[in-house]
Amino acid sequence: MAQLARASAVRMVASGKASHIGSSLSMIDILSVLYSGVANVSPSSINSPLRDVVIVSKGHAAAGTYAVLGHAGFFPESWFEEFCIDGGRLTGHVTAGTVPGIELSTGSLGHGLAFGSGIAISAQRDGDNRRIFVLMSDGECDEGSVWETALFAAHHKLNNLTAIIDRNGLQSFESTESTLALEPLDAKWEAFGWQVLHVDGHDHRALKEALKSPGNKPNVIVAETIKGKGVSFMEGQVAWHYKSPNDVELGGALSELDSD
Repeated sequence: MAQLARASAVRMVASGKASHIGSSLSMIDILSVLYSGVANVSPSSINSPLRDVVIVSKGHAAAGTYAVLGHAGFFPESWFEEFCIDGGRLTGHVTAGTVPGIELSTGSLGHGLAFGSGIAISAQRDGDNRRIFVLMSDGECDEGSVWETALFAAHHKLNNLTAIIDRNGLQSFESTESTLALEPLDAKWEAFGWQVLHVDGHDHRALKEALKSPGNKPNVIVAETIKGKGVSFMEGQVAWHYKSPNDVELGGALSELDSD
């Protein structure tokens, strides 16, 4: 699924002349693991009140999110052709209400974790066993609302809440550490009362292990990733936060992805 989704995401961004392909490629392994059985949600259960909830807080990485959802069967893959076109169903930031599987319209960073914590405390008080997963960007951790929610979740012992940080180290125009230093990131979350795991965000087995049933605290997985993962000339290059591939670059990217 991850490999198919990478190729689909690159095609979408190229055809829509859109951006954020680097951000999409860095998180596709994480979403592929979640939608391959870790999260208890499927195309047939998206309206069930007992489903697990997956929130993609880094909503600018829409192409990667749509690619995984499409290949997981939440909507027809033919919808990929509508990405970022006038009247298309797949908008440049993930949008709830029109795309099956999208739980929250995001992209204004810092909102996903707060929204997820609200669902988590509701489920806790109702005695539900559902789990809430929030996929965040590392640059998003610059937002004060993230840390306010971190305090709230720890105080209420929301062990049904799991945050996954796509730690690719780049945001907008520079590295995260040049923009606003986050390290020591693990220690910060631990100080806020969370259980912290640090994993390779492209290792599916490690991700599955980390995403197993939690303990008695809210959980955060710091997933070390590579921005632009899977396409050599995009990997680790901040330019691909906003840049879209031209025809030659598209061909080169698909050639690499198809050969893996």
